[in-house]
Amino acid sequence: MRIGILAALPGELKPLVKDWKQVKTATSKSRRWLSENGANQWIAVCAGMGADAARRAFAEAESDGALDMVMSVGWAGALCDSVAAGKAYIPGVVIDAQTGERFALKQGETALVTTARVADAKEKQRLAEAYPEAGLVDMEAATVARLAAMRGIPFMCIKGVSDAVDARLPDINPHIDAMGHLRMLTFISAVAFKPRSWPALIHLGRNSARSAETMRGLILEFIKEKNADPIIRTEGV
Repeated sequence: MRIGILAALPGELKPLVKDWKQVKTATSKSRRWLSENGANQWIAVCAGMGADAARRAFAEAESDGALDMVMSVGWAGALCDSVAAGKAYIPGVVIDAQTGERFALKQGETALVTTARVADAKEKQRLAEAYPEAGLVDMEAATVARLAAMRGIPFMCIKGVSDAVDARLPDINPHIDAMGHLRMLTFISAVAFKPRSWPALIHLGRNSARSAETMRGLILEFIKEKNADPIIRTEGV
């Protein structure tokens, strides 16, 4: 069984893949790791933020053969107070905000909305009003769900919350390049003289690290059980 675990950023996968084998990728903008146990192969890939990067990550994961299942993992923002920063959740519905498509999972704790940009506090408020059932927002899950549905394979989503609903973060979007990667030097330069944003960024770092560890636990639990059928389907609803 070949299972792809797709993320946007290396930090989202870091706790999971620390003992996995890193392998060569098609481009320098992607990273891939492998873990094998008998007939089971786990392929973790990160290729950047956004829909295009998610498609590249999917292609990288299946470059050596078709996948039997795919997981979209990584950081997400909270859209309501009941979704706590630093924790991880398994959404029951993934919604594409651009197309209106909905991908349902049989079990889940909340809904997730996928958007084209990093959502700031104002955008979170708009999304919460437009999608009252949603507690999470990300940039990749709907694309991965659509690709899984096209291939007729199971899809699962695990998201760690990096920023609370009321987090006041600086705008990250201008510092994301065409490949979906954060231009760290320009971002640091932009916030260096904005001390009001520093506490929020410190909280973001801490919450991201905590939620990445929690995601690792959920993924490893799933790897142990390897039971996709009770919780996953990929039909649109």
